[in-house]
This record gives sequence, C-alpha cells and structure tokens, in this order.
Amino acid sequence: MATSEKEVVERGALAHPDLHRLDDVNRDVLRALKTPGKGWWILFGVAATGVGLFLGAWLLIQVPYGIGVAGLTSPVGWGVYITTFVFWVGIAHSGTLISAILFLFRAPWRQSIYRAAEAMTVFAVMTAGLFPLIHVGRLWHAYWLIPYPNSRFLWPNFKSPLVWDVFAITTYFTVSATFFFIGCIPDIAAARDRATGLRKKFYQLISLGWQGTDSQWHHFGNAYVFLAALATPLVLSVHSVVSWDFAMSIVPGWHTTIFAPYFVAGAIFSGIAMVITLVVPMRKIFGLEAYLTTKHFDAMAKLMLLTSLIVFYAYLSEFFLAWYSGEEIERTAFWNRVFGNYWWASWIMLTCNGLVPIMLWFKRVRHSIPALFVITIFVNIGMWFERYVIVVVSLSHEYEPFAWGLYRPSIVEMTILLGSFCWFGFWFLLFTRLLPPVAIQELKEVMPPPMRRKKSLEAHG
Repeated sequence: MATSEKEVVERGALAHPDLHRLDDVNRDVLRALKTPGKGWWILFGVAATGVGLFLGAWLLIQVPYGIGVAGLTSPVGWGVYITTFVFWVGIAHSGTLISAILFLFRAPWRQSIYRAAEAMTVFAVMTAGLFPLIHVGRLWHAYWLIPYPNSRFLWPNFKSPLVWDVFAITTYFTVSATFFFIGCIPDIAAARDRATGLRKKFYQLISLGWQGTDSQWHHFGNAYVFLAALATPLVLSVHSVVSWDFAMSIVPGWHTTIFAPYFVAGAIFSGIAMVITLVVPMRKIFGLEAYLTTKHFDAMAKLMLLTSLIVFYAYLSEFFLAWYSGEEIERTAFWNRVFGNYWWASWIMLTCNGLVPIMLWFKRVRHSIPALFVITIFVNIGMWFERYVIVVVSLSHEYEPFAWGLYRPSIVEMTILLGSFCWFGFWFLLFTRLLPPVAIQELKEVMPPPMRRKKSLEAHG
C-alpha cells in the first residue's frame, strides 16, 4: 500500500509538504516579526489592560494604604502572594529544564518548542520576582534582603526563606537569561539580514557581530552545551531551595522530606502545560502549523502525562505517610485538607492534576490540539491550587485549636493575581514580535536534505 506524501514527510522533522528549501524556514518564522494580525493585537490589548490593573492595585492601593488591604491575618501570614510566587517559580524552572535536558538527550522534537519554553522561563522569573516585593509591603525596604557591604552593618537573616528566595531568583534569572540569549544569537542574525531601519540596528546590536563562521559556530556549540549542563542541576537545586521554604519549618503538612522532588516534578508538570498553553495560540496567530505539528504536541502530552503520574503519586504518598506516621496532628492536617473549610481547593487540585490528565493516555486526545489546550488550562488552575493548599490550608490549621483561622483573599490580592498573568503575557507577546519564536537554525539541522526529501516523496508516490 502506497504511503501518502503527508505521512512520508511527517517521518522527518516537519509536517508541511511545501517545505523543500532551507530558506522557507527563514521566511515563515521571520514573518512573525512583521505586522501582527488581529489576534495578536486583541491578546496584547487584554494583557496591557491587565498590567494596568496589576500596577494600579499594587502601587496605587497597597503601597499607599499598606499591606492591611490584603486578606492576610493570623495565623495565615502567607496567602495569595506567596502562593503565586511559588507557582511562577515552578513555571520558570520548567522551561530551561525542558530545553536543557531535551538538548542533552538530543530529543528530535525539541527544536520547535524550546525557544518558547526558554522565553517563558525568563518572563516567569520576572513575574515571580515581583511577589516577594509585593508581599513585604514596604517596598522601599526590600533592598534589606540583599546581602552587600554597607555602612549600616546590617545583614539579612540567612535563616529567612525570603533571603533564600532572593538567591534562588537572582541565580536562576542570570543563568536562564544567558542560556536564552545565547541560543537566540544565530536567529537574531538571520532577522538582522532581512530587517530594515531601526529594527535592523537593534538586531545588529544584540547579534554581537554574528556572521556564521566555522569558528563562531564552534564556540557557540561549546557555550551552549556548557550552559545546558549547568542549567540542569541548577534548576533541580534552586527549586529544591524553594521547597525548603516550607519543609524546614515544623508546620503540619510542610515538615516532610518529599517536598524537594515533589516540587521539581510539579514544576515540570506545570511548565509543560504552560508551554502548550502558550504555543497553541502562537501557532495559530503566526501560521506556524508546519513547525509545530501534532508530533510535537504528542511528545509534550506524553511528558505531561508522566509528570502528572509522579505528582499524583506524591499526593497519595503525603496522605499515606500522614496516616502511617501515627501523628495525630499530621492526620488531622491532611483530613482538614480534604474535608475541612478548604475542601473545595483540595478537590480542585486533585481533579485537575490527577484525574483530568488521565485523558492523555488516549492518542486521539493527544493529537487533538483544542483538547490539549483545554487540558492544560485545567492543569494550570490545578497547580496554582496545589500551592494554595500547601500554603493557606496548612497555616490555617496548625497545632492549637484556638489559633485556627480562615483566610479570605481580598479584591486587591485577586487583582494582583490575575494581573500577574497579564504581566507575563505582555512580555511574552512582545517577545514574539521582537525575536524569532521558533529556533530557525536548529530546525534546519533536523530537516531532511531537499533532494533526499524529493526522491523520498517520488519513491512513495
């Protein structure tokens, strides 16, 4: 039985039968940098409006009137702000981890998605870094968290989780931004060669004189391998530090050794979901269907399914260990998670992160891009509620019954929460207009040679 042209081509790197020349990749990807369509402007308008509300709620309401406008109270001193901080740190850590590990293992499908994943990392770190500043309330004193020689002879408390977060964010932002920028240089040069006017001067500046010589490619390859090898253990260690914000305390539900691997698996899970959430509209708006095929979405869906099973196993392990420990306080804390005042948050977490991804076992679902998009939205919601359950539910129900209390987020907190997604989307949309959203040079490396492709198509008639 003769194989169709589409099936033959899909065995290669791409899925579009018209892509016979390497220059087609430059044409299609760089087309995204020209005048965007209506869909991009609609999303950008929504994001810009959300950023305005976000900055207004923070700088015009919370900063002048104080942290009292938030719903924080005793015993819940950490609320939506720290929940959202941990959520965005998880999103950030997964992007570079996905890119670096897939590169080191030479995954054949990473070329089309890793640029979006790395950009997502940089902007998620930028978003996460705002929340410790928002949470401390007195923004003008935030520099006290940074250890540096000063005339006041005051040093931060290195036992404080806020100081650990400063180290985690600055270290990871430096490495991930460097990794992202180094990988973009050849593609920036390709954009420079086709740009005109002010945009051409901008690309000339940031392409660092790239000409594509053999010597430049040699140094580029060495630098990229080094950064990928550095980023992989760094991500694991830095996100473990974030998990120790909780695990180093004695709060019931926090004091457990499972938190480090549990947080890393959750970060990868939520990050893959966010990559799919971002790539699906980007694929449609910029007409990149030839480069982001069902093969790529199928691979990402399988990875998301694997990490979902790990995360759900961690949920079950937590409940089992609380029961097996024989500690009445631990048992009560986890019983309260499922049947207490915040039962709805726990069941949203379990449903979205454990039950909804079960549909990914089916190939038909993995190959349905609309279905994947909906599933990833549920996963993003579920992963935020996972952090909410860990932070709020545990703090609201500690040791002494007289100290138990309920936490209700204020309108200011919810506005800042929703605005953070718009802040993140604002920068990501700008990225798609200024830098190639798909890696041009690496796509060319995995494309079948034109003549070989043509003969293969003719042979399979």
